[in-house]
Amino acid sequence: MGYSYSNLKKNLILIFIMGSIYMVLEGLWRGWTHISMLVVGGIAAFFIGKLNEQPTFYNRKMWQQCIIGTLIILILEFVSGAILNIWLQIEIWDYSNIWGNILGQICIPYAVIWFLLVPFNIYIDDYLRYKFFGEKEPEGLLKNYKDLILGK
Repeated sequence: MGYSYSNLKKNLILIFIMGSIYMVLEGLWRGWTHISMLVVGGIAAFFIGKLNEQPTFYNRKMWQQCIIGTLIILILEFVSGAILNIWLQIEIWDYSNIWGNILGQICIPYAVIWFLLVPFNIYIDDYLRYKFFGEKEPEGLLKNYKDLILGK
């Protein structure tokens, strides 16, 4: 089976909604956000959600899923930061004054935050797929965090 228009439409809807959710969270955290975060946050969340459709991912322990999800976010954050902040000099974020940063684009404290947000990301993606596209009902947000805490 090839890639269809309906798959493209579904994926774009998920990217838009997840990006919008990310913008709200970032706005609450920082007090402001940038429209580019609709795309960057949406794509990061979409990739994690898409990966969660694969048994080799969702059969892993939640902490392993969080590590993989965090790596996805950090790679996208670094690449988009290099383009938007360093090359285009838009100055959307700058972690230069934060411990463990690389070129001011990614840093260890935010990597911990991304790690802790991956179970939320997985749940929201599953919920949106269930509500809008009739896919499997998610087990629950609290279960994701319980699995993370218990090492399941």
